Amino acid sequence: MESRSAHPLAQAVVAEAKGRSLSWAEAGETESVTGKGVRAEFDGQKVAIGNARLFDGEAVPEAIQGHAERLQTEGKTLMLIQADGQFLGVVALADTPREGVKQVLERVGIRKTIMLTGDNERVGRAIANVVGLDEVQAGLLPEDKVKAMEELGQRYGQVAMVGDGVNDAPPMARATVGIAMGGAGTDVALETADVALMADDLSKLPFAVALSRASRRIIRQNLFVSLGVVALLIPATLFGWAGIGVAVLIHEGSTVVVVVVVNALRLLAYR
Repeated sequence: MESRSAHPLAQAVVAEAKGRSLSWAEAGETESVTGKGVRAEFDGQKVAIGNARLFDGEAVPEAIQGHAERLQTEGKTLMLIQADGQFLGVVALADTPREGVKQVLERVGIRKTIMLTGDNERVGRAIANVVGLDEVQAGLLPEDKVKAMEELGQRYGQVAMVGDGVNDAPPMARATVGIAMGGAGTDVALETADVALMADDLSKLPFAVALSRASRRIIRQNLFVSLGVVALLIPATLFGWAGIGVAVLIHEGSTVVVVVVVNALRLLAYR
């Protein structure tokens, strides 16, 4: 069933199965339940794999509950497995933060860093502590992430969001700036984002942020110079100090070509 899903957790399960040299038959039609898991028919059985929300109202055996609580305490993400109404077990996965992520986030110069995750609080907090995030909002469904992004926008004014999944696209659209991880990102995330880090390398994020700030400074410089030249040329033309043709030539030549273009080309050498 997981081999038919593009979800990162599903891919992790398939990679582990291949690493153990396991083989399997194809599952039947698979139904994806957003933010919860998947359901499908396999070998004549109705199978469901997902988090606890997928099985709301169903009684989970005490033995599996005990394993689940222990694994959650260790900061792991859980997927319960059920076939024809009978719980078979639980699969635990753990995120491994990439090396240098904490240093990257420190270099970005962002005032506050917040994780929005569908995982439980323990898992989110464990990762946040490792990479140095300020706040964690856990157990969120896709629509909850959109609401969270709207609240953050009201609280802080300007909010940037980094994501790569289908569920990240709606809240990314509500952010001031959406940043997609291009290498591993889904098509919808890439189309929604304002910026795509094509190398799928988070270390490029500080450069992207710094470049955008430098671009804003140059745009402001160009605007001030352009308006300043106009402010000088208007009275010069009105009082006859310069003809209209000369004024236009000065404006178009000095402002547009020399100042705006040359000043903007400095960004090509930005490091």
